[in-house]
Amino acid sequence: MTAIWKLKKFNQLTTDEMYQLLSLRTAVFVVEQNCPYQELDGKDQEAQHLWLENDKGELMALCRLLPQGISFNEASIGRVLVNPEFRGQNLGRGLIDKALEVLKENGEAAVTIEAQYYLRDFYASFGFVENSEPFYEDDIKHVNMILNF
Repeated sequence: MTAIWKLKKFNQLTTDEMYQLLSLRTAVFVVEQNCPYQELDGKDQEAQHLWLENDKGELMALCRLLPQGISFNEASIGRVLVNPEFRGQNLGRGLIDKALEVLKENGEAAVTIEAQYYLRDFYASFGFVENSEPFYEDDIKHVNMILNF
């Protein structure tokens, strides 16, 4: 099975692509994590949407990349997920590698993320360092982390 990375700004997404992205995000962040929250937060329009898609058109992993000043003073990576059907294949590592590559190409100097606390070692393996106290967002423990290029 082959897979291809796709990167599009909001206004470049087809309606089918947007539906697939939002459907998978809702399935993971709202349903799987049992976390009722407003998934549509008004930031998608400012984001670049990055995803890995297989040759059947299935979304395997995705995230959104936000420029400086939207979520943090720095650029940010958010809504990071691997489709439950494709977990255990190191796609999360590939996704973050690709996201950091895109942000570097965009000329960003630093990236801040709001990481789920249990994933802080995963993000630290890319060079992110914690820069906040742990906090709860929608009843899930998080910590802010930053990476300077």
